[in-house]
Amino acid sequence: MRIIVADCSAEYSGRLNASLPLAKRVLLIKADNSLLIFSELGSYKPLNWMAAPCTLKDVTAQVIGQVGDESGDEAAEAGQVDAQSKTNESADSAEPSETLPQQVLRVSSDKSSDVLEVSLFHVYSDESYDLGEDPGLVKDGVEDHLQRYLAEQIERIGAGAKLVRREYPTAIGPVDIMAINADGEHVAVEIKRHGGIDGVEQLTRYCELLNRDPLLAPVHGIFAAQTITPQAQVLAKDRGFTCLILDYDEMKGVEDDSLRLF
Repeated sequence: MRIIVADCSAEYSGRLNASLPLAKRVLLIKADNSLLIFSELGSYKPLNWMAAPCTLKDVTAQVIGQVGDESGDEAAEAGQVDAQSKTNESADSAEPSETLPQQVLRVSSDKSSDVLEVSLFHVYSDESYDLGEDPGLVKDGVEDHLQRYLAEQIERIGAGAKLVRREYPTAIGPVDIMAINADGEHVAVEIKRHGGIDGVEQLTRYCELLNRDPLLAPVHGIFAAQTITPQAQVLAKDRGFTCLILDYDEMKGVEDDSLRLF
């Protein structure tokens, strides 16, 4: 990972054109050559970026050379270049230019004509770090975990309930949990982390299909989630479904360590 802090500007061209005026920013260059430009304030997302697969090149000499050629051509055409001015230009060239970048990085997409060109005018820091292999993000409390715990604790949907199977197959996709209640009737359970109207509609489609099978009907529906929006609760009730709020910490056996009087 290469991290650069610099006064920079950027130009993006391709499917869309965008530009960043000169300002102090942070550049992240990853091992896959992807480049991301960040500012100190605002969203966590980069201001601009080029994602892999892409090719990164240092085109400083090429860009500055083009600028120098253009300046020389203009002076020659105007007839204003004399021996004294050449002497002055040589003396000036010994000092760093305030108008020319110190470094120009060009990142080109390997799949399209998109190009991101970043001009660095003053570099405050340029460091590279070997981060090694990342093990990836380990998520806790995802839908699969909720489904597994609810299947193991199936009586949460009602006393006397029994599990038929997880991921019960149907022609339109698997139902998260199929169970049988104390009355011997089938129950389809749709599980979400945060329950919304879309989840209720999904459960509706499952129940409508399953109820066409005389060996399964009647099939009841339970919409289970850690949180359920008021709109989803109203729709679920209207469809004849039961809403079940899941306490994940309780389900996985984590005790509440908050202060209690008793």
